[in-house]
Amino acid sequence: MNQTAVTMVRIYLTEGEAQLDTLMRRLHDWEKASGVTVFRGISGFGESGEIHHSGLLDLSLNLPVVVEFFDTPDKAAAIVEHLNEFIKPGHIVIWDARVNAQ
Repeated sequence: MNQTAVTMVRIYLTEGEAQLDTLMRRLHDWEKASGVTVFRGISGFGESGEIHHSGLLDLSLNLPVVVEFFDTPDKAAAIVEHLNEFIKPGHIVIWDARVNAQ
């Protein structure tokens, strides 16, 4: 099996910050990322220490959101550099990975 080196990027947001639409447009239209997946958390807490959760009676719009993508190491590094302009420090996690290739 052939493998190719990639860089994984994970970005942590909160729905209430209203950054998701802007981020998705940027990754799709400007950065031309290969693909992006968004996960909506059911519970989480961050800097404030306040726990946000979703329940049957609670339709919270301040839940955690994780945006994840991978690309070639050079392209991912360039994208992250651009994202650092509007994503809070400590909210982007990056690691090296390998993807199966044909």
